[in-house]
Amino acid sequence: MLLNMTEGKPLKLILPFMVPLLIGNIFQQLYNIADIIIVGRTIGVEALAAVGAVSPLFMMQVIITLGLGNGFTVVTGQRYGGGDMDGMRRSIATGTVLSLISVVIIMAITYLSIDKVLAMMNIPAELMSDARSYVLIITDGLLAMMGYNFLSSVMRALGDSKTPLYFLIVATIANIALALAFILYLGWGVPGSAVALVIAQAISAILCIIYIYRRFPQLHLSTKDICLTKEEIWEHLRMGLPMAVQFSVLGMSIIFMQSICNKFGANTIAGFTTAMRVEQLAVQPMISFGLAISVFTAQNFGARRFDRIREGISKCSLLVLGFACFAAALMFFFGKDIIGVFLDNPEPEVLSAAYMYITYSVPFYFFFSQMFIYRNACQGMGIAMIPMMTGVVELFVRTGVAMFLTESHGYLGICLASPVAWLSSFSVAYFSYRYFINRLVGLRLYVYGNYPERWRGDSNNG
Repeated sequence: MLLNMTEGKPLKLILPFMVPLLIGNIFQQLYNIADIIIVGRTIGVEALAAVGAVSPLFMMQVIITLGLGNGFTVVTGQRYGGGDMDGMRRSIATGTVLSLISVVIIMAITYLSIDKVLAMMNIPAELMSDARSYVLIITDGLLAMMGYNFLSSVMRALGDSKTPLYFLIVATIANIALALAFILYLGWGVPGSAVALVIAQAISAILCIIYIYRRFPQLHLSTKDICLTKEEIWEHLRMGLPMAVQFSVLGMSIIFMQSICNKFGANTIAGFTTAMRVEQLAVQPMISFGLAISVFTAQNFGARRFDRIREGISKCSLLVLGFACFAAALMFFFGKDIIGVFLDNPEPEVLSAAYMYITYSVPFYFFFSQMFIYRNACQGMGIAMIPMMTGVVELFVRTGVAMFLTESHGYLGICLASPVAWLSSFSVAYFSYRYFINRLVGLRLYVYGNYPERWRGDSNNG
């Protein structure tokens, strides 16, 4: 069901919308973590290290498709909030074409650069074969990945956060079942895990297509909707490319960190990989609030309800702080127990590396949570350069800290890199949001005075 978020109390709209996003993001992590758990417990530490060593490349592909999908559909959400149904369908058509083109480009780049990239990442020789096979199989299934990420972003932009969750749950179950079958019964090893992931992604994408076609006739595209004008393409690229850059530079920084970590051996790689996966689960409420804020902001920006944007951001900022404190406490006190789920009789060195990372990152969850709120608020308002700038700041700070400190403090440098990057990125996002929202609200007050009903009337008149 589609949801208009331009009327009603912000938190009463954002919270119900956020919950399916949270559950979906958790399942998305389980979707990815399933490979780690199954490989680590059925094949062994070296296989886990092989998957972990190249997981940043896989995550790079994931986050680029997410960035493009989220960026393209910001335009969709703005037009829906402004009541422009024809424009909304043109936006979906344009986003679809641009997504297909993006898949071809990403696949070509991956195939042409895979050997050089793996060499640059310092992957041990004994892990190289499995690592290369895993990446290439995932790349072959990139169309399915992009399909689900774009179509689910479309549904979320229009206020439907529940349906993508249902399809993700189905895909997660399929991924786990297929991975177990391919590894345990067919003996395909690490490549079997990748094949299972691709098939599961294809299932979720197909379910999205069928559902949209059957349930939402207002989203059916005609030939007139496929209007690839320069203006239409640029409006979507103006949002999609900065988001893709933001997400990709984040992925690049993680790849760089992984390449440094790969120098410390299989046990440290396995510990770092496990800690990163555990952390991704812990921070999902914060990420989910950020995604919800992006949709809320986009719709209200399209309706020119800047007063509602500021109100919603202010209240969500305080609420997400509570989630950050809870996640930090959970990770600090029960981190070792959670890590143990991923490995069967882990080496002390593996546990030590994983818990060391968690110990240094949890005090900075406050900055991580607020970073997502303000960055996604800027994204929803169409100020795509700000999220991109925060991503660039993360890249340079994370890589700089990791490079500098590992020389003198070893693995500790990797543990400190992300926390310092979060603090830096939060600072850029927060002050940028404050600047732009104050300008927007101030302009509306200047034109209309303190009469929100007139603001609404203006938005209805275009």
